[in-house]
Amino acid sequence: MTTVVPTSEEDPALAVVRFTSELAWADAGPEVAEPQVNRLCVEAQECMVMNKWVELASLMLTSADLIFSKVAEKDLECIFTVICNLVTKSESPDEEIEMAKLISGKIIQQPNDKPALRLKILFNLYNLLVNPYNQFHIYMKALTLALNGKVTEYITPSFKKMDSFLKEWNIGISDQRELFLTISNVLKENKSSAKDSFKFLTKYLATFSGEDAYKMSEAKEEAVHAIVDFVKAPDMFQCDLLDMPAVGQLEKDAKYALAYQLLKIYLTQRLDAYLEFHAANSTLLKSYGLVHEDCIMKMRLMSLVDLASDESGQIPYALIRDTLRINDDEVELWVVKAITVKLIDCKMDQMNQVVIVSRCTERVFGQHQWETLRTKLAAWRGNIANVISTIQANRVTEDGSQAMQGLAIR
Repeated sequence: MTTVVPTSEEDPALAVVRFTSELAWADAGPEVAEPQVNRLCVEAQECMVMNKWVELASLMLTSADLIFSKVAEKDLECIFTVICNLVTKSESPDEEIEMAKLISGKIIQQPNDKPALRLKILFNLYNLLVNPYNQFHIYMKALTLALNGKVTEYITPSFKKMDSFLKEWNIGISDQRELFLTISNVLKENKSSAKDSFKFLTKYLATFSGEDAYKMSEAKEEAVHAIVDFVKAPDMFQCDLLDMPAVGQLEKDAKYALAYQLLKIYLTQRLDAYLEFHAANSTLLKSYGLVHEDCIMKMRLMSLVDLASDESGQIPYALIRDTLRINDDEVELWVVKAITVKLIDCKMDQMNQVVIVSRCTERVFGQHQWETLRTKLAAWRGNIANVISTIQANRVTEDGSQAMQGLAIR
């Protein structure tokens, strides 16, 4: 297979035009092919002379697209490296993005044909761009390609740098919404941690604040997805969904009010409320893909957390048994489960049949929780100040005693 490496003084772009056009017209025979190849090369030269880089990119992409399935991957990468490099010749951000859109649009057209290579080409294009917003545009194309071509594993590592990217791109709310929602879908396709997908879905929902009802209504279905994802996840026990306007709008929504009620049960109530809800809405829960037994298991842990949040710091075994609807010999087992998933820190007093709680996770962390934390910090600060004062007072006393002893010796 011929490799596209110019061995003469011919411009790399012209070499690519010649190479791709010769392959594209090869089946037509030399009599037909030669005039066509010469015509395309002349057009390419004219574009270069007149600095018509967008037209040149379009011309090169037409031939390159025709031979995508005929050329080895290393040659395709070389061809598109030359094509992508045209963006560096642009004289304005508008011209740069026009070429970038042209190239990326052609690359993502057939996502199932060499998707990993196509993604690599887009990353190369991204790195050649100067304008941050243009980079964001190509990144979104890469997300779409990774999702449709089922090669999400190649792009998910970049999500760790998302905060840095957002600072560089400086994109508006609308673009942020598109980005966060797409990343959430990519993570779901990648079978990544439910927490990671949920994190970006909640970022999407958090962008809706103070919007008019019509604008916010576009987030209703995603808000329901977030609720279902939270309830379904066996390792998530805390979230801020109730504080989000995009979720709050569901409370009085004719179609989705029950989903909101389910979330409220998990974050503010106990097992008995869930069982009552299930008895009336079992079909709805099944339609959400929720398994009743799994829901009970999670709700028991959530109920135990609620018991642990009592200010007394002690939970009788009998109260745990009745609240979780379990047998006496299962109480300590469920306490151990809660400790294992780091929901509570506690000791079990078997003699007195009570659990002594030293710490518990809050299911929600709103205004009340912040005020409680502030009160505790103020108390700790006061205690530390008293300890420091006591130490200083003792030190003064000791220094005085030592001075008196010195005088007595003299």
